Amino acid sequence: MAARAGVSIASASRVLNGIGGSAETVRRVREAAAAVGYVPNAIARSLQAQRTGLIALAVEDIGNPVYVAMMRAIEAVVAGSGHQLLVHATGGNVAGETALLRRLAHRYVDGMIISPIRVTDAHVEALTASPVPVVVVGQLPEEVPVDNVRADSRTGIALAVDHLVAAGRTRIGFVNGPLDTVPGAARDAGFRAAMARHGLAVDPATVEVGDFQYAAGRAAAERLLDRTEPDAIVCANDLIAVGALHALLVAGRRVPEDVALVGMDDTELAQMSFPQISSVSLGSAERGQLAAGLLLDRIADGTLAPRREHVAPSLAVRASSGGVR
Repeated sequence: MAARAGVSIASASRVLNGIGGSAETVRRVREAAAAVGYVPNAIARSLQAQRTGLIALAVEDIGNPVYVAMMRAIEAVVAGSGHQLLVHATGGNVAGETALLRRLAHRYVDGMIISPIRVTDAHVEALTASPVPVVVVGQLPEEVPVDNVRADSRTGIALAVDHLVAAGRTRIGFVNGPLDTVPGAARDAGFRAAMARHGLAVDPATVEVGDFQYAAGRAAAERLLDRTEPDAIVCANDLIAVGALHALLVAGRRVPEDVALVGMDDTELAQMSFPQISSVSLGSAERGQLAAGLLLDRIADGTLAPRREHVAPSLAVRASSGGVR
């Protein structure tokens, strides 16, 4: 290409790597590059600079509105720093997530934000061994020296139970996701603690476990309604809550007159449903913004001490639990 442009190899290299040259040299090199179909090798250039300009985000399900809100917030922050965002859907697969973390040894990105719903010893090992910065959105063992942004599911569930009890509901059901996940375990513990604080027993018939998806949530709510008569249901996320709402309506139960309903995550789904669903916000966008900020700080200065950020939950009361219609 240098010969075609009539310049030295060094001059061609400078132009192709964006370093510059005289106007005439730049013109010749670009014309020669276009003529031969040359595409700049961004990966090779990034290896020389030890920067890729890329940041990865790994979440269970990129279709879940929680992760969509988080992704948008992260993208806005990293784009302002000149980075591009790569998004991976892991399906919550532990082996896939740990393999993805181990791939960081190849430095294909400058850093990663990951939100695993299960945290295993393999996760911890891969996180602590990573040669590039990683920020975890979710719960981590206290001793793991990795930047971390946390929500408070237990307090969030308590807000939902407190609201329902204040509205006079006492037969409160709970539809959760898998108990072997971090959010599932935390929300189960939070529900039981909140019920006990109000002196309400948790009847096993009023608790159902499914998955954090619409279809599984609807099926779990149907099973619960087949065997008991709750006057309220708390759902572990909004996808489950929409499924429970449909199950209630098909069963002929009025919402909120017969059964009040509260979801979690306060996503757009909660506001798009009819009636609109009361929901506990865990600050998805805020968690994304904080995680992106932590990651950019860590990329800029790897000597910083590990940091943990906490996002407090809040309850949005809507028609499904007797709020504003």
